[in-house]
Amino acid sequence: MKLSRSTTNKVRFLLDELLPPMLRDSRWVMSLPFSLVFKDDANLVMEFKSRAAFMCDDEIAHVYEQIEWYSNERETDLNEECITKIDTSVVGKTVLDVGCGRGYLAKRLARKYEVTGVDIVIDKSLKTDASGVTFRKAAIEKLPFQNGAFDTVLCTHTLEHVRQCELAIAELRRVTKKRLIIVVPKQRMYKYTFDLHLQFFPYIYTLLQVMNSTNQSSCEEINGDLFYIENKATQSKLTS
Repeated sequence: MKLSRSTTNKVRFLLDELLPPMLRDSRWVMSLPFSLVFKDDANLVMEFKSRAAFMCDDEIAHVYEQIEWYSNERETDLNEECITKIDTSVVGKTVLDVGCGRGYLAKRLARKYEVTGVDIVIDKSLKTDASGVTFRKAAIEKLPFQNGAFDTVLCTHTLEHVRQCELAIAELRRVTKKRLIIVVPKQRMYKYTFDLHLQFFPYIYTLLQVMNSTNQSSCEEINGDLFYIENKATQSKLTS
């Protein structure tokens, strides 16, 4: 069943905010809903957080490939409000979409900009894509681009998946020339979540502390997600 991002945010709110933590973090309680959602892959998802610290990049990529059927239910993890704000927030001519997924946002922006999309898993359909986007397989912690290679760098619903947040953020900043845009879910930390998230941002200040920005930046909640914009110091006159 295909659910919009706004709908899944409402479901997450009910589970994370209203269910007592003792029940929400209980494998005994969560096993049934996980089995209904993920079927034979339920244990794989439930054990992912415990195993991720001991897995190599290829092993993690394999897990994503194994449950790709589940994530393919939806074109994008972005809600409509965040998509609209991204449309009006991109600056310059070149755009890098880090964690591009199935390429929805990259292809949308390619109508106006020169776009490159990277992810640890590149969907087979993107290898023959004719949208004009350049797709490359790469990890966020080691982006294969020069310093300041892109006017705007986007990282939407990706930072919550990485193991080394500081290294990932440093790489995003390194390849950004003018503006960095990050979107993450506003989500509480639980052991069993219906995703492969390793980082959690329950409040705006949680994300701001991780970003630790000395540049011009702003952060707001948009329909259950956190939307962060950071301008490079030399571009402080850019509109937000």
